Amino acid sequence: MPRNNQTEITEILLLGFQNLQNLRILLFISILIIYIISLAGNIVIITLISTLRRLHTPMYTFLGLLSSSEIISTTNIVPNMLVVIAADGSVMPFTACLSQFYIFSALTNTECFLLTMMSYDRYLAICHPLRYNSIMNSKLCLQLIIWSWVLGFTITLIILVNLLSTGNFCGPNTINHFFCDLAPILKLSCSDMSLIEIQALLFSVPVIIIPFIFIVGSYIFIAFTIMKITSTTGRKKTFSTCSSHLATVCTYYGTLISVYLVPSTENSPNVKVVSFLYVIVTPLLNPIVYSLRNQDIRSAITKSILKS
Repeated sequence: MPRNNQTEITEILLLGFQNLQNLRILLFISILIIYIISLAGNIVIITLISTLRRLHTPMYTFLGLLSSSEIISTTNIVPNMLVVIAADGSVMPFTACLSQFYIFSALTNTECFLLTMMSYDRYLAICHPLRYNSIMNSKLCLQLIIWSWVLGFTITLIILVNLLSTGNFCGPNTINHFFCDLAPILKLSCSDMSLIEIQALLFSVPVIIIPFIFIVGSYIFIAFTIMKITSTTGRKKTFSTCSSHLATVCTYYGTLISVYLVPSTENSPNVKVVSFLYVIVTPLLNPIVYSLRNQDIRSAITKSILKS
């Protein structure tokens, strides 16, 4: 029997999409194109926000950090995912697998908090416009940003430390997925991981459920405020200031809840499909949504193109 706290697995095998062997080349090219477009789109948003003074507002600061988080998150997964697809499965060190899980999970938590901060910003701007500048000042904005990142990484660190301190990873060393997530990693342990599963579920309350309820509540108040505006033009203009964020929230939380809060069997193809949407497609939609629906971003992109 392995001693407690001893890790016997030194590397793991990611199976990827074993049932899509005939579509491997098409899948590889599609993911590569999506990844490049996603990187380019998020880099453009970060560049515009950092260089244009009129975009130096809390809302766009949160958006820039969201784009930065998505760049790191996709880069953490997609390059190795392409190797998995090209080789029809790939071996990676177990430590690298744990690192991939930690970065992905921590950034997921951080993005949940950032989206919550963005909804709070829109709530103040629309429901309390006269008090907006005094409440959402640079000090509060910085504090919200720091706490979003600190809490996001700390929560995942607690799970990772408990995972390593209580688990004996003695096999099997095969993960039927295209990246290292918590549930597949727990399957590698020959110890009882029920406490870790309960802990992860409990942490989903402050990370996913409470922020989601807060966002929904914020938009209920925003909707009531918008309906009180007598001018149709005024209602459309006011709603346009938060429609991009609302679209991002719906996409992000829809896939997030489907992956982590909706029960599914271990080998269900739906797990990989929804995970694919969450990991690959959602980071692509963010720059597209903000480019197409946000007037300030569209204007900034148009001016940059004309200048060049």
